[in-house]
Amino acid sequence: MQKQAVVFNGQQVGIAVELDDRVRFIAVKFNVIDLDNAVFDTVTDIKRAITAHLSSSLRTANEVRL
Repeated sequence: MQKQAVVFNGQQVGIAVELDDRVRFIAVKFNVIDLDNAVFDTVTDIKRAITAHLSSSLRTANEVRL
């Protein structure tokens, strides 16, 4: 089984584990825990999902403060 660290903004946030011809994301940081166990086509897709998730979380946090 191949594993690959997923690094985002210089910080390891999880690992990608091969799953047939796809990859499963295992989160190791709380801020991406909602993506834990999600299956993607590539590690690049994982990073895109992390970007979208964190952007969404930041928007929500800003809305709550208003």
